[in-house]
Amino acid sequence: MSILYAFLFSGFVCLIAEMIINHTKLTPGHVTSLFSLLGAVLAFFNVYNLFIKKCEMGAIVLISNFGNSLYESGLRGFNSNGFIGLFANMLEKSSLVLTSTIIFSFIFTCIFKPKD
Repeated sequence: MSILYAFLFSGFVCLIAEMIINHTKLTPGHVTSLFSLLGAVLAFFNVYNLFIKKCEMGAIVLISNFGNSLYESGLRGFNSNGFIGLFANMLEKSSLVLTSTIIFSFIFTCIFKPKD
């Protein structure tokens, strides 16, 4: 059942993104930033964790989880080290993903050539 929930949740988020792109002048970059911000706002109200519990990987692999991760890491840093900890721990949960993205992008750029 969790696979069905994951599929439906991810599909619904993608549907919203497509509707925003098709019916507004926003670019995919705008929608990505909007969904990251939405993930942080939902984490603030403790709603995103409910999505993660119900939909599991369907909510974890989306870009909105990046905003959730930033919020949770920043809050944990703020609670442990005060205002400086907010900025020191902001990328704690997502640093592995960001680093691997940079490394694999570099490798694929060296291997493949873009179409002219």
